[in-house]
Amino acid sequence: MWLKLLGPVRGGRDGAHVELGPPQQRAVLAVMAAAGDGPVSSSTLADVLWGATPPSAAVATLQQYISRLRRVLEPERSARDPAGVIRRVAGGYHLVAGDDNVDLRRWRTLVARARQLATQGSNEAAGAVYARAAALWSGPVVSDLAPEVRQHPIFAALAHEHVTVLCEAADLALAMGRVHPLIEALDGATGWYALDEGLQARALRVLAAAGRRAEALQRFRRLRDLLIRELGIEPGPLLQQAHQAVLAETPPTSHQLASVVGAAASWPAHLPADLRPFAGQDVELDGLAELVDDLTPLGMAPPASPLRPAQLPADLPTFIGRRAELTQALASHPERTEAPEAVAITVIAGMAGVGKTAFAVHWAHQVAYLYSDGQLYLNLRGFDPIGQPVSPDDALYDMLTAMGVGGRDIPAGLDARSALFRTRVAGRRVLIVLDNARDLAQVRPLLPGSAGCLVIITSRNQLVGLVAAEGANLLTLGVLTAAEARDFLARRIGADRTAREDPAAREIIDQCAGLPLALAIVAARAVAQVSLPLQAIAAELVDTHGGLDAFGGLDPAIDARSVISWSYRSLSPVAAMLGRFLGAHPGTDISAGAAASLLGLPVRQVRAVLNELTRAHLVDERTAGRYGMHDLLHSYAAELLATDPDHVRHGAVLRLLDHYLHTAFRAALLLSPTREPIALTDPASGVVTELVKDSEQALAWFTTEYSVLLSMVDRAESAGLDTHVYQLAWTLDTFQIRQGRGDEQVATRRSALAAAQRRADPRLEADAHRDLGHALTRAGQMDEARQQFTEALGLYAQLGDPAGQAHVHRGIGYLHFCLGEWEEILRHVRRAHDLYAAAGNVVGQAKTLNESGFAYARLARYPEALKLCRQALRLFRELGDEHGGAACLDSLGYAYRGSGQHQQAIACYQEAAASFGQLGDLINQATTVAALGDTLHDAREENAARDAWQRALTMYEELGHADAESVRARLARS
Repeated sequence: MWLKLLGPVRGGRDGAHVELGPPQQRAVLAVMAAAGDGPVSSSTLADVLWGATPPSAAVATLQQYISRLRRVLEPERSARDPAGVIRRVAGGYHLVAGDDNVDLRRWRTLVARARQLATQGSNEAAGAVYARAAALWSGPVVSDLAPEVRQHPIFAALAHEHVTVLCEAADLALAMGRVHPLIEALDGATGWYALDEGLQARALRVLAAAGRRAEALQRFRRLRDLLIRELGIEPGPLLQQAHQAVLAETPPTSHQLASVVGAAASWPAHLPADLRPFAGQDVELDGLAELVDDLTPLGMAPPASPLRPAQLPADLPTFIGRRAELTQALASHPERTEAPEAVAITVIAGMAGVGKTAFAVHWAHQVAYLYSDGQLYLNLRGFDPIGQPVSPDDALYDMLTAMGVGGRDIPAGLDARSALFRTRVAGRRVLIVLDNARDLAQVRPLLPGSAGCLVIITSRNQLVGLVAAEGANLLTLGVLTAAEARDFLARRIGADRTAREDPAAREIIDQCAGLPLALAIVAARAVAQVSLPLQAIAAELVDTHGGLDAFGGLDPAIDARSVISWSYRSLSPVAAMLGRFLGAHPGTDISAGAAASLLGLPVRQVRAVLNELTRAHLVDERTAGRYGMHDLLHSYAAELLATDPDHVRHGAVLRLLDHYLHTAFRAALLLSPTREPIALTDPASGVVTELVKDSEQALAWFTTEYSVLLSMVDRAESAGLDTHVYQLAWTLDTFQIRQGRGDEQVATRRSALAAAQRRADPRLEADAHRDLGHALTRAGQMDEARQQFTEALGLYAQLGDPAGQAHVHRGIGYLHFCLGEWEEILRHVRRAHDLYAAAGNVVGQAKTLNESGFAYARLARYPEALKLCRQALRLFRELGDEHGGAACLDSLGYAYRGSGQHQQAIACYQEAAASFGQLGDLINQATTVAALGDTLHDAREENAARDAWQRALTMYEELGHADAESVRARLARS
């Protein structure tokens, strides 16, 4: 069986042609083949076949097409046998065919292999595989299907994918000077994608590099004539630059080669000709891999490349206009083959909806090949009327993670994170796009400190401070001209339709006032409803007073409201409901489980709803299983939600709160298994919780959702859900303590105390006073901490709760620990131990044994200290409490060191530091490593001591911890 998709859609066995039936039937097969190795929903197939107006018998007709295709593709299968090639799955169908049986899949395999080889530095091998992939294409995607089918986003995306790969292959071929294998494929593709200037520009360079300069110049003249005739515009900057290069016969630079392949190493020049890989030959993949393996023993395998982020969103295939601005942007950052002198920064400013992001991404794609160390993209959400702007802290966390820094290795302080980011970027060529920035304070910590990088910033503010202090370029985007707006509309809905309904098209352009966001949404509606005349859309725009007719001078967010409403009107009822409910979510993105909880439906069903919203461009899947919404759309969704009945809004918010509360509760207990749990009520009906299996996943989940959880505390407080306020604060404790987020813990604990007091529940109030006392102690606010502990102790005494009183005495003991008052510590932890014993609380007894042992060690009473800490360690290990065990090992290390048993102390400290690190307890890990250095110094292992102190200093500095100074002093004396 051989299924074609790269060109006509055909089926066959052993390469033979088989007729697949009418065009719509072939379209069904094409969509399934295009889906890769995954299922396709029935709604997607119906959308391809009939758009927004499917016939009443759509389901039956689709089933007939599937049945006929099965008969063609599996002629030997009887009616009673299960389907082998096209299988029914929940909500749709799955084409089960090996990669060798679908040429699109084979092409993607080849492309992936070529990219891998290029990344490894195997340039000639990559070029050979790229050429092999290019030869598979026999025509435009689904060229034998109806135009309205070919224009569907599924196939438009495939065409864009094809163009992108051809451009990659051409860049590599030009850099190596081996262009001949690509000429035929480029000749065909430039005919199919006549208006793609990036592809055409590369084709010109390839022809010139092949010695066909005259043909390249002739092709440029034909392209220029075509652009003037069809679109009324001159060639853009890329074509103009290619034309000038052909005229000057400029060869590709060595820097282009390095940036295209992503590695500096190349194959040795002295390698014999018969061993040089591939030499432009057409080589099978298996042989390709074998040859690379054979060369490895000779010391010729390229080194592994560092992690190279590639976060740029896809460039829009329908991007149009902005010729002058793009020329200005490219001129402000010319290609530089010599070492750059400074970071290149450009601020793209303009009002909301003017297309700043689209322009920034388009420009970034044009120059991405110059930045061999990767591209970072971050939406800073600076002008989100519902949520909060991304803090520089969180932004740096995301960028460091993208560059391969583990979450546990990222410091907590802004200055420390910024310094680590600059260190990671130093000496590298990285392109950074900071989208939707609010102000200088948000952006400045995110800037690299060394030359070789390009930073593109979009903002509604001009950020002139960057222009004055950092020498940034400022590029201000205005609305599109009338000609550009017409080109924009024509590119999206078709030039023929635009010309045929010219008066209505002019009215639409006039009503949208050149705002790309408005034009894009109008065009999407026109494409989705082909049978709807443009005049009807134009009339609705005119009738929407205070909407699009005011776009030119008022806040575009207000005007966008009426435009966005059209997208919602085309949704199914359940998708429209989720679209509104997403307005209740405060984060930059949302998991499928949280979205399912908003609706109160299973995740399996909600994924289909999210797919519908994605197709309508109301959300986008930013990472696997996480969905985001543009800030204007989010604002509109929140306004729509406000119009729903109170009980509907309250139900959605309650389910969302329960989703985060119950998931956080499970994750918190995985982080600290022996922690005494609180009692939760059952979640609301329809709530879905995330599957968090172990402490590592729990730590990752808290890291991802932390800012949302903080917002959920505020949301619960404003909704009067005091129980949720208190319980959410409880779930955050362990993560906040271990990550050094003391100020935020104090804030959430104050909210919890206020909620408990409103509930007038003495036990909750006692717990809240105690927990706030702990948080205040960690934050260094000792006087208020004493007050909170005193309140808690009195309430627990009234309740007759010995365990509660024990918790408070331990808290007071910790306060004395912070003050170095060891006799007072002993007094309170002994009292706590007795109370725990009376309550039968084994975990509490283990903790007080360890704390008593440590206090004895600080009083130089080492035998007693060792005895108590060993007892505590045995209990913690019986309980399976890894964190408590690590704390005991740290105490034992101190006692062994004080008694002169240095090797035992070193072993305890090393084990404790490793455990703290695995558990994400950054502060205790740093403290233990510093103590390890002290012990190594006592043992006269000076080099090892300095190494340990340096590790501790680095951790303290990243945390912004005051103990960094004392460690720095130890290093200075060593």
